[in-house]
Amino acid sequence: EYEFAGELSLSGELRPIRGVLAMTYAMHKAGGSGGRQRAFILPRANAEEAALVRDATIFPADTLLQVCAHFAGRSAETRLSRHRSAASQDRPSYPDFADVKGQAQAKRALEVAATGGHSLLMVGPPGTGKSMLAARFPGILPPMTDDEALESAAVQSLTSGYSASRWKMRPYRAPHHTASGVALVGGGSPPRPGEISLAHRGILFLDELPEFDRKVLEVLREPLESGHITISRAARQADFPARFQLVAAMNPCPCGYLGHSANKCRCTPDLVARYQGKISGPLLDRIDMQIQVGALPHEDLLKQADGEPSAAIAERVEHAFERQLARQGKANHALTGAEIDEHCKPDQAAEQLLRTAMTKLNWSARAYHRVLKVARTIADLAGSATITQPHVAEAIQYRRALRDH
Repeated sequence: EYEFAGELSLSGELRPIRGVLAMTYAMHKAGGSGGRQRAFILPRANAEEAALVRDATIFPADTLLQVCAHFAGRSAETRLSRHRSAASQDRPSYPDFADVKGQAQAKRALEVAATGGHSLLMVGPPGTGKSMLAARFPGILPPMTDDEALESAAVQSLTSGYSASRWKMRPYRAPHHTASGVALVGGGSPPRPGEISLAHRGILFLDELPEFDRKVLEVLREPLESGHITISRAARQADFPARFQLVAAMNPCPCGYLGHSANKCRCTPDLVARYQGKISGPLLDRIDMQIQVGALPHEDLLKQADGEPSAAIAERVEHAFERQLARQGKANHALTGAEIDEHCKPDQAAEQLLRTAMTKLNWSARAYHRVLKVARTIADLAGSATITQPHVAEAIQYRRALRDH
């Protein structure tokens, strides 16, 4: 009837451990699928974390003596009291898009990416606001469901524990470009989740993308498609969820100023090609949207920030996301081949434009399908049941950030 977890000190004190939420979630889920539901006796410091699992019975204890008294005692005073979660139900607070000056095209692309769950690459000179835009991106994503919040929190509890104050807050992970492959995908003994799993149901932001080791970037290819990562070691194997949304940023060349209005760049074409070539074609092919973030004129920088607030953008995103769920039960980026044929049918003019673009830009079949899914998202934002030529034209523009150079 009971499950026990915790670290027992020599004095009999119960000390907190990592992974309590993941353990409670897994055991409670197993009990709900045909098994018998059990109560959990845990250290008091872990009780609030474990109680995030709805309907789980949690009994916090400070010492082993209290646990013994709970089973031996016959009076209510000696029995442990059930813990109730005090997790906040308020909408999480994020940095606001209203702080960002200009960059209307980049904000539009981020709105489309948030609506359909699409991965995004921003290309532009230093100081144009790429990192600032990425930091505000979680604030316009659709609200997390209880199951999504539990999945995300359970993974995070395996590393450093989870605070109830972050309940339903989208994870935002931004590893440095010196991070190793193990840091990104996970590893160790016993295996622990890496950055891509800690970003589950949230954002993985990779700044200075070409500066990452190429072998490190290549490990992203499989989880971007499958949504999970399997770590195999001699002694054991672990499977971690990794359904993250990739947002990346890079400069267009080594000096960073290719295409800048002041004509500052002195990089040769060969140097530019070698720098951009650090990102492999297969990885670039898996990134749905690739946009340019240009430098702002000095007059715009001197003006007061008057951008649209995140709340207004998030409202449009949420309504368009609800259309996707009503139509197909999932976000547009997760559509399979057969589902794309069913839900992403362009009209005749749009289909002709797609054929022309595919021929001239030498797209792969994967790129073609990704453009179709982005066009479907743009149509959802416009409230259109059909994918028309303007929707496809906008989607095509989101695949050309590096080719224009």
